[in-house]
Amino acid sequence: MKERLIELREEAVSKIEACDELRELNNIRVEYLGKKGPITEVLKGMGNLSPEERPVIGAVANEVRGAIQGKLEEKIAQVERAAIEKKLESETIDVTLPGRPVAVGNAHPLTATIEKIEDFFLGMGFEIVEGPEVETDYYNFEALNLPKGHPARDMQDTFYITEDTLLRTHTSPVQARTMEKEKGEPIRIICPGKVYRRDDDDATHSHQFTQIEGLVIESVDESIGMSNLKGVLQAFAKEIFGDEREIRLRPSFFPFTEPSVEMDISCMKCNGAGCNVCKGTGWIEILGAGMVHPNVLEKAGYDSTKYRGYAFGMGPERIAMLSLGVEDIRDFYINDVRFLKQFLSL
Repeated sequence: MKERLIELREEAVSKIEACDELRELNNIRVEYLGKKGPITEVLKGMGNLSPEERPVIGAVANEVRGAIQGKLEEKIAQVERAAIEKKLESETIDVTLPGRPVAVGNAHPLTATIEKIEDFFLGMGFEIVEGPEVETDYYNFEALNLPKGHPARDMQDTFYITEDTLLRTHTSPVQARTMEKEKGEPIRIICPGKVYRRDDDDATHSHQFTQIEGLVIESVDESIGMSNLKGVLQAFAKEIFGDEREIRLRPSFFPFTEPSVEMDISCMKCNGAGCNVCKGTGWIEILGAGMVHPNVLEKAGYDSTKYRGYAFGMGPERIAMLSLGVEDIRDFYINDVRFLKQFLSL
């Protein structure tokens, strides 16, 4: 029995030394040290030995088991170390090579358009003023010459939180708050921000969109009038759409301005000749404007006989759609990277 145990040790050690795979080493462990292995079988026959032989054979069996286990652990460590070294060798990094460029994001086309508009008006001496998106009925409507029951409110159907609290339908409340705060001082501001209306019936409308509104109020001694408004809007159109763009002002109606106008620009595709983009007219509507209504001035604490001003409002989405050739306003909001990658140069 002792000779058999020594023979098994030499046999196992020989197999272990010749093996270079972890899976095979595990098979050798099971083969010799498992419950059904030859060492276990030898030990099962110890019951037939004399009391004097049992401790001798037991000691030999433990020594053989320990030798095999020790050789296995040594070989496993060696194989694992060799595998790691091979992997490191195959993954060697040449630190002298130039680094790989990291992809960086860029401004969203709407953000880029808004910033471009803001930069223009900042250069014209305007200040940027922002206000709350959750507004009161007073500042959203009444302070802007839209009393309760006024039919023009229907054009700005919105989301009400309470009877007198709503998501603002335009950024004009920021103008009303600024006038109230300045209490008779000259004003030259633009008000960018998100607005909300229950309007998403087609590809050119959304229940949430952005607006930039402008307001200029000065003393009547400055002779401010429609000619000043037209000059600013003409400079704006050429800055955003190109020097070749022409503008026209058409009479319109807004409760908070009088007189009121819609501004069109000559079509970028046909240069005024008429095409499918401008629906054959040669012109594309771009924004609304007008002289501030005396009622709006008086509500904010201005003497309408001493002060006058002009206001205008535009949608950056519409400007971005026209200048970038986007056909569906909803493309701006779906966060499709394939769409956004078209405007990496903005």
